[in-house]
Amino acid sequence: MNYTSLSKKDSKVYKLIKKEELRQETKLSLIPSENFFSCAVREAVGSCFMHKYSEGNIGRRYYEGNQIVDELETLTKDRARKLFKLPKDWDINVQALSGSNANLAVYLGLLQPGATIMSMYLYDGGHLSHGWSYEPVKDQVEEKGLVYLGGKRKVNISSRLFNIVQYKTNPETCLFDYPALQKIAKKYKPDLIITGGTAYPRGIEYIKMKEIAKSVGALYMADIAHEAGLVAGGAVTSPVGIADVVTMTTHKTLRSGRGAIILAHKDLIKKINKGVLPGVQGGPFNNNIAGICVGLGEALKPDFKKYSAQVVKNAQTLATELGNRGFKIVSGGTDKHLVLVDLTNKGIFGRKTARALDIAGIVLNMNTMPYETRSPKDPSAIRLGSPLVTTRGMKEKEMKIIAHYIARVVKAILPYKNLEFSAFEIATRKLKEIKEIRAEVQKLCALFPLKF
Repeated sequence: MNYTSLSKKDSKVYKLIKKEELRQETKLSLIPSENFFSCAVREAVGSCFMHKYSEGNIGRRYYEGNQIVDELETLTKDRARKLFKLPKDWDINVQALSGSNANLAVYLGLLQPGATIMSMYLYDGGHLSHGWSYEPVKDQVEEKGLVYLGGKRKVNISSRLFNIVQYKTNPETCLFDYPALQKIAKKYKPDLIITGGTAYPRGIEYIKMKEIAKSVGALYMADIAHEAGLVAGGAVTSPVGIADVVTMTTHKTLRSGRGAIILAHKDLIKKINKGVLPGVQGGPFNNNIAGICVGLGEALKPDFKKYSAQVVKNAQTLATELGNRGFKIVSGGTDKHLVLVDLTNKGIFGRKTARALDIAGIVLNMNTMPYETRSPKDPSAIRLGSPLVTTRGMKEKEMKIIAHYIARVVKAILPYKNLEFSAFEIATRKLKEIKEIRAEVQKLCALFPLKF
């Protein structure tokens, strides 16, 4: 094959790529759902596998010429089986294009429209794909405020197709309230119970959740999109073999490129496969599967266990250090890779804080928190995590430095907290303290280049 370099073929896109490379290299990404992939993963994703259409499953493709694709998908499944220690009677789907697609495929494969799904409330850490609607007709809260029955604006396809019952965390601890979950399940008798989400920093007792699901005749799905790499590395407990279905994305802590994996008993995976194709998509992205395969191979090496353990140590250090600096940590800490910070005691909230930190070279996101009282457009909290900075090679020492940077930024912007957002951003960019922190962040990044 003959190649023409991108810089010559399309200089505009090339320049944008170089700008993004520079941004990633010189800023600290603390977004829990972001990571940095190895050159090998990126080479596989950019390979000739992107040219092949392979609608169907191994040995049963609609198009000819898929013998090598079958080999690739088989190898990927074999590596996933070994990495996640699958029981012999479980199988795997690696074709879903994203975590949301994977979850929807499970629903379509195992449920009928109108079935009841019991999942975690979005503001308490759940995910849109688990069903979300807002603007309730009335305040539909029961069981001491631990249930949300949705509203008239159904914003996700899952809430449009299924009856969604959402459970909240305990208002005092922001933790799962398992006795309350048992009562909710008994009352609403869901067909499927889901755990997992985007902003729950604590471990989940999978055996208890399975017992709750079994007691009401429900299936149990554990969505470990965020924790997949920590599960693979043994840094947190695994739901594999406990839950009926396990879904995950591959680009967060698993560090294996973009895509999703579904694990389930063989009897269930046959139905789920049909939920994937023809349920929600056509042919899979074989180049993404190639990247996932390489990433799974990397995760099978001993160094990945050390990486996973360090991710947790780094997140816990961030939580402790921020707490020591007067920040309120939701649930009091973290058991995994993410930290949720309640800013209400600071008097400045998620949107402005996240933007100021980005200007200073620290990238994280505004986030809702349990029992949120503000709009999702400017919520009370920020969410940060340790996967990518750990990939850079940073450890506890650097986490303490980063926590200090965050505290300095928040202190510097407090006098401007009442400004309109655009005026606030202009004022923040002019602050000497912010410029100094940005320079320090760049120096820290230079010590830990993106070279994995």
